[in-house]
Order: sequence, then C-alpha cells, then structure tokens
Amino acid sequence: MARASEVERQPAGGMTLIVMVGLAIAFLLYMAFLNVVKSGNLFSETNLVFATLIFYAGAGALYLGFGVTGNESCVKFASLATWLGLIANSGAVALRWIDAGHPPFANVYEMLLSFVWTLAVLTLIAEKKFGVKVIGTVTMPVAIVGLVLMQLLRTEVHPLAPLLQSTLLDVHVALAILAYAVCALSFALAIMFLIQDHVKTETFLALTSAGTLVIYASIAATCFEEPGGLSRAGWNPGWLMTLALVAMATPLVCYGLSRWKNNDRFLTLANRGVLVNIVLQGLTLAVLLMRAREGGSAAFGGGGLFTASLAAGPFLLTGLVGGIFISLLYLLLVWRRTDLERLLPTADQLDRITYKTICLAFPLLTLTIATGALWANQTWGSYWSWDPKETWAAITWLVYALYLHMRITVGWRGRRAAYFAIAGFVAVIFTFIGVTYLLRGLHAFK
Repeated sequence: MARASEVERQPAGGMTLIVMVGLAIAFLLYMAFLNVVKSGNLFSETNLVFATLIFYAGAGALYLGFGVTGNESCVKFASLATWLGLIANSGAVALRWIDAGHPPFANVYEMLLSFVWTLAVLTLIAEKKFGVKVIGTVTMPVAIVGLVLMQLLRTEVHPLAPLLQSTLLDVHVALAILAYAVCALSFALAIMFLIQDHVKTETFLALTSAGTLVIYASIAATCFEEPGGLSRAGWNPGWLMTLALVAMATPLVCYGLSRWKNNDRFLTLANRGVLVNIVLQGLTLAVLLMRAREGGSAAFGGGGLFTASLAAGPFLLTGLVGGIFISLLYLLLVWRRTDLERLLPTADQLDRITYKTICLAFPLLTLTIATGALWANQTWGSYWSWDPKETWAAITWLVYALYLHMRITVGWRGRRAAYFAIAGFVAVIFTFIGVTYLLRGLHAFK
C-alpha cells in the first residue's frame, strides 16, 4: 500500500517525459540505422559513438526532466539510459583500440572517448555504492560536452609517431584520464554537498551568472587567430555575441540589486533572465554549429553574426555547451530543490565522499605527472621543461594538494572544501582542453 501511494504521488508529467525521451531515442537510433543499412556496417565506431551520444543525452534530459516534473521515475530511467550509453561507449572504445592497434590515448578525440567512458562508470558506481542517485545531473552534462566536442575533431586512425610509441606514455595518459574523471566526480559531489548544506539558491544564481558571464566575456574579448595561438585582437564580437554578453550580466545585476535593496522581486527578474539567457545561448551555439558545418571547420570568422576570428573551435564549443548546462542545472535547483535534497545523502556524508574521491584523485594526478616526467626524459632528455601543459598540470596538482593539506592539518570541512574541489576541476578542464587549443607547447596535439 505504501508503495502504491508513493506511485500515486509521483507527478504524471514525469511519465510523459519518459515516454517522449524514449521515443526520441528510438527515432534517432532508427534514423541512424536507416543511414547505415546500405553500407552493411552497423556496428562501426562512428555509429557506436552516435548511439553513446543519444543515450547519454537521453540520460541528461531525464535527469533535468526530474527537475521539471519531480517524478523520481525519471532518475531511474536516466540511470538505465546511462547503462545503455556505457555499453555503446565500451563498444566504441574497443573498436578504436582494435583498429588503431594501441590504446585510445593518441589524440584529443581518443582521450575524450576514454574519458566519457570512465566518467559514466564512476557515475554508476557513485549511484550504487554511495547512494547519490542524482549525481548524473552534473556528470552526464560533462560527458555530453565531451561527446559533442568530439564531433569537431578528426577521427581518422593514423600510425603513431615514433615518440608516441611508448608503454610508459600509455600508462601516463591512462592515469591522466582516470584522474580527470575522478576529479569530475568530486566536482559533482561538491555541488551536491552545497545543495544539501543549504547554500542559498540566490548564491547559486550569482555563481551561475558569473560563470556564464566569464565564458562569454572571454569569447567576445579574445581572438584566436590560429589553432594553438592566443592573441588579443580587440573587442569586435558581432551583435549576437554582444546581446548575449549583456544578457549574461543581467541576472548578476539583478542579484546585486536584490542584496542592495533587500527586495526579492529582483531575484524573480533574475530567474527570468536566466531563461532568456538559455535561449540566447542556444541560438549562439546553433550559429557556431551552422558556420562550422558550412565552412567545413570549427572557425567562423569573416563576417556574419560573428565578426571575431575564432579558430579554436573545440575550446569555444566546450564553453558554449558548458554555459547552457550550467544554466539548466541552476533551473533544476530552482524548480526542485526540495526533491533534490530528499534524494541526496546527508551533507556530512557528501563531504566525506568528496574527500574520499579527492584522496583517490590526488595520487592519480601525482602518478600522471611522475610518469609524464619519466617519458619526457626518455623522449626529450629532460624531466621538466615548463611546457604549458606541464605548468597547468602542476597548478592543478597544487590546488588538490592544498585541499588535502588544509583538510588534514587545519581541519577544513564543508563549504570551503567544496569550493576547493570545484576550483580544482576548473583547473582540470583548462589543463585538459584549454591548454591544448590556446597555448603552444609540446602537448598541443589534436
């Protein structure tokens, strides 16, 4: 009887969403099937990557759909979609490994393929072992960003360059991928902790608005004249980017006015501004993808809606898609915070789990740097050359080292520790993607 009454309390809109997402997944898979019938090669790497994207996107939609409907069945079906995506992801990794004749670590495309696989595994482990049922609301968007980014990268299998033919390098990259995925998990857990620790929703509003504003200000104010080269070329972003930039600032201004005037009406305006921002972000992303498709590359300079020359498309795409997910996650919090808190472990449990994941991530990061130094000495005759990737790897390592130091020696717990975990993952993202496309160096391979 208790289970029956619980089912009755579930909002009916949730089942409608589940059916809609299921039909969308089935339709996309069917269309993909029709496209490959002629070739007779259904289980190719490309098709499996596409299926992975569909299932992970379905999982992300269901996790976010929980925020709209409040129906816990969305979470259960999201977990199922994650499992199905992992199966397809595993097939893609296996085929790549077989076709290339080496582990899929040779370029950014292969590393992202392995990264999203590892992140999905850790997501399912966190759901099962630690009971963080909604961890996928953060980790699945990260995986989707990775899969979307892969669509702009070269997928051809090329023979490994002589300097990359090293078992030590395989170990180095495998450790890096695992470390980054664990860091992503600690990032998600830290956000869950802040929610469960009753951080005010308007604080999340300020952080969300500031994050998207930084993303768009960086894009609008910076010109990437060539891949791997970052140079300031003046502020000439075009009218759409200008409009988006102003819109990103509006919720932050409203938040400031609400604090100054002590008037919650400005917070209502700010939340409406976030909705407008999502529309503008989607339009901006659509323009990027159309220009990339028309031009055959990720760059979209030369007039049109954007007048800045941007050749670092993969990094740009990461920022745009990431901004959309940040805004969507905030709306999930606004609409369903009580339900989220009910599905999460206690704040103390989340704090301990975050600490445990960073205790795993830190030695992995340490071993990544150590094996990289050994390989560099074998290849270039120097353990350390202050290459941008090496420098930022060291910065990331220091952030997590400071987290552990302050927790063990000073007893930092709670919010300060969570903010450090979030900052650490931001450093990881820049080390993984940003350095590759923005800074010249020995690691700037595509």
